[in-house]
Amino acid sequence: MLIKKLIRYLVLLLGVSALVACTTVGPDYQEPVVEWLKDWQPSAYGDSYGKDSHEEKEQLDIQFWWHLFNDPMLNKLIETAKSENHSLRIAGLRIFESRALLGIANSSLYPQLQQINGSTTYVNQQSHGGNAPKSQSFTNYQTGFNVGWELDFWGRFQRGIESADAAFFASISNQQDAQVLLVAQLSNAYFGYRTTQARIKIAHENAKIQERSYEITTNLFKSGEGSELDLQQAKTQYLATLSTIPQLEISLLQTRNAIAILLGKKPGVLLELEATASGYHWPDISPEYFQYIPANMLTRRPDIRTAAWQVAAQSAQIGVAEADFYPAISLFGTIGWAGSDITGSSDTSTFSLGPSFTWNILDYDRIENNVRIQDSRLQQLIEQYQNLVLQAAKEVDDSSYSLLKTHEQKLLIDKSFIASQRALALANIRYREGYSDFQRVLDAQRAMFAQTDNQFVTQGTYIAEIVSLYKSMGGGWTEMTNDQLLSSKVKETMQERTDWGDLLTVPLSFSTNSLPVTKVPEASSHE
Repeated sequence: MLIKKLIRYLVLLLGVSALVACTTVGPDYQEPVVEWLKDWQPSAYGDSYGKDSHEEKEQLDIQFWWHLFNDPMLNKLIETAKSENHSLRIAGLRIFESRALLGIANSSLYPQLQQINGSTTYVNQQSHGGNAPKSQSFTNYQTGFNVGWELDFWGRFQRGIESADAAFFASISNQQDAQVLLVAQLSNAYFGYRTTQARIKIAHENAKIQERSYEITTNLFKSGEGSELDLQQAKTQYLATLSTIPQLEISLLQTRNAIAILLGKKPGVLLELEATASGYHWPDISPEYFQYIPANMLTRRPDIRTAAWQVAAQSAQIGVAEADFYPAISLFGTIGWAGSDITGSSDTSTFSLGPSFTWNILDYDRIENNVRIQDSRLQQLIEQYQNLVLQAAKEVDDSSYSLLKTHEQKLLIDKSFIASQRALALANIRYREGYSDFQRVLDAQRAMFAQTDNQFVTQGTYIAEIVSLYKSMGGGWTEMTNDQLLSSKVKETMQERTDWGDLLTVPLSFSTNSLPVTKVPEASSHE
């Protein structure tokens, strides 16, 4: 009889559960629309923008854009950083944290209360006077299993899962954005190191030239053929050049230590860098290579995709809040057993099952204002998203224009350097032949040293602008497997400390097709 009743209640439960998915309150996620993207273009290249587009090539270049420099050492450093950098590991761990939070959200669809309880009580009674027994002792015991299940009639739990799901994907996009930042930081530090190395080398070379001039003026002064003014000016210029070297060496060490930290290594000598300290060949890349930048490239940036996921997560929170307008319908069940060892007492078993509901019918101000709060937060995130796209466009525009103008500056400085070399040669000839004083030689040396130093500074700035452009486009990230996100040693440590089940091993179900992509209105074709 009990089994028949149980079956009847289970059938009723299944029928009620079928209604759960019928209603989901709150707005569905709407993709953000950026109207101005359809006509926007960077200002650096004017009318040439959009011609001869090779989108597949652009996508390949932006993913591994540093290969453009054809520098095996840089490739090796970036590969090491992606596996050893601690900030990137932290971003990877946050993915698994979000995965666990998503598991908590998924569990809300099942009975929220699953509780076994029990107790045993020993009682000893002592009586004094009258005809009652002098003492009595007995034991009571009971156990039970309680189940409580709030059914998701209004989609509150489903919206919670939707929000947690979006937060999980946002954590993946955050990790990819961390890759973008890491690659850009390491590339800038690497080329900054190379630039400083070159400046130290040229400072030593110029110091040798100026030292020779100082020796010549010293000998001339001692022999009575030169003036002390020439001697002191030569000495001043020589010592001034030497004085620039210590500060450059400080900068070199600080940059090297910054690279070490990005690689997850202790500060100190990096044999990888020291092995190629001399004879470095600078990459020669024309700015024409960057003439085409797709406008929709902006919305592929991981930080912008994270912002879109945050909009999706908050949109679901409105549905969670609106569900409080409606009654919470639950099913409760109890199976219990109680007994005592008192002579003649009987054991009691209990089975109960039934629905219940709670409804905050007089609390609509609180609920309604909570919905308004969630809606306001959603709009804030939408506005934040729009502003982020604007900032991304600014970064692309700034970087592309700076790249073009820095290249123009580089060409002019190269010509200026050639002229300074010729001027020094002429000054030396005129001095030896007695047509000009030594001051002209010193001026020519100083000018050539300045132009040589400017050459390397501008070369480094030009490379930095290339790095900045790719960073502004969100280039440099790849989808990582679990083994790439966490090393085997870290996973073993976490599994030994905590039961992670298969959360650390099951592949991430993430693809670009599932991303909340910003809608870009169809752009007009380029003639």
